[in-house]
Amino acid sequence: MNSAQLAAQWEDQVIATRRYLHQHPELSGHEVNTAAYIVEQLSKYPNLELSRPCPTGVVAVLHGAKPGRTVAARCDIDALPVQEVDDSPYKSVTPGVMHACGHDNHIAMLLTAAKILAANRHELRGTVKVLFQPSEEVGIGALDMIEDGALEGVDAAFGMHVWPELASGRVSLEPGPRMASTDRFRIDIQGKGGHAAAPHLCVDATPAAAFLAVNLQTLVSRSISPASSAVLTIGSLHSGSRWNVTSGSAYLEGTVRCFDEETRKTIREGMKRMADRVAAAHGCTAETTYTWLSDAVINDPAITAVAAGAAAEVLGPDGLASVPPTLVGEDFAVIMHRVPSAFGFFGIRNEAVKAAFPLHTDRCTSDESGLIGGALIFVKTAYNFL
Repeated sequence: MNSAQLAAQWEDQVIATRRYLHQHPELSGHEVNTAAYIVEQLSKYPNLELSRPCPTGVVAVLHGAKPGRTVAARCDIDALPVQEVDDSPYKSVTPGVMHACGHDNHIAMLLTAAKILAANRHELRGTVKVLFQPSEEVGIGALDMIEDGALEGVDAAFGMHVWPELASGRVSLEPGPRMASTDRFRIDIQGKGGHAAAPHLCVDATPAAAFLAVNLQTLVSRSISPASSAVLTIGSLHSGSRWNVTSGSAYLEGTVRCFDEETRKTIREGMKRMADRVAAAHGCTAETTYTWLSDAVINDPAITAVAAGAAAEVLGPDGLASVPPTLVGEDFAVIMHRVPSAFGFFGIRNEAVKAAFPLHTDRCTSDESGLIGGALIFVKTAYNFL
């Protein structure tokens, strides 16, 4: 496969695909039209076997001209509840919904890669499974796809996430820990409400919640080795309903991110212990709900080497970059627990086209000129592995 020829042939299509998808984002679990668009596009290639392993997911299977192993290529397809402020001709037409995490880029690259592979089936040995996964943003899509058989027979898997901090035309494909485990917690504190003028007749939940919010941070600073990375963030704290009423209940919600299971376990157990004791010290009770969403993304060295070699073929040796591990989470980790896998950070930053805003923001966009490179990395990784 000649990368230069393929780039010239497919560049306009990958950009047009990304713009259509950017205009029509759908939230997690509601990717009905997105999935239908993917199916409609891939139905033009009769050698692709299409299936719907969960309501809004799509799997396309391509058998090469010769027998061999099976590799999976995966992207996520859901958007976020963010109102876009950019005024581009292809801005989101869905109020309050936007591809603020760049999944439109992921779909466009992998959809184009699937078409390229299908058009060049005669050069392929083995089988490629192309996974278009819903509900990544809520951490359940990968597991849903797996439970419906998406990974059956797969020997290795590969995926990428666009990265606004990395220059367009470069990619990070490095072994070992890359993204953190992602957990969610909620702590409900129960006291006894009453009149604000008679606190002695109440059990005020607000001081307990406030004290807990501050002291939970010591789980990281005093319970975890300084050599380990971990984050505990309280995203919301709610207590009370009126200025002259003592609050009888409160709750905190947040997330925990880390790279190893021992740290994860230490924080979870310490959180429950601290919540119970702080609540009791204030005359309240606490109920802690801790949900394990996805594990850490840890790249398999052998599969990563294949992907990095493929990227160097497509982008040139200067296209490989180094990006530090991040405490952002990604449910591709669920796939990694089943098969050897690699996950890359694909650069989309270019200030000249205003592609310089972080993920999950209302102005997040990409340098579209580099997306064909991402599509070809998917193609070459599959081809080289097989």
